[in-house]
Amino acid sequence: MKIMVINGPNLNRLGKRKKEHYGTFTLEDLQAMIIDYAHNLDASIAVDFMQSNHEGEIIDCIHQLEEAEYDGCIINAGAYTHYSYAIRDAIESMAIPFVEVHLSDVENREAFRRVSVIEPVCTTRFLGEREASYFKAIQWLHEAK
Repeated sequence: MKIMVINGPNLNRLGKRKKEHYGTFTLEDLQAMIIDYAHNLDASIAVDFMQSNHEGEIIDCIHQLEEAEYDGCIINAGAYTHYSYAIRDAIESMAIPFVEVHLSDVENREAFRRVSVIEPVCTTRFLGEREASYFKAIQWLHEAK
């Protein structure tokens, strides 16, 4: 199984911003935790990562997933979650499952964070459990295959 994890704007700042919401780990730490979790679940799971602060780069990555034969994608679109119809449309055009994740509980934060324009085109979502949100997404994709 081959999974892409896309992290959007400001996730490269993990460990430096709002530790009460996002924890103290860095993006590199998070990626290592995800790889460890996936390999412990099933050694055949391959996980690749992409992080960008640029909407077009995220869209380009999404467009390449089917051609690159990914079985699924986990996406934390950061602030783009709340207003990027372009990312929403890119996800909608794909035939593979997308899982929306968030480190913090966006349902119980500022009002603007409670709206996800990508939720309707993602298969499921996990939020508010920091790294465990990603682990649950890996588990879900593994079981769905």
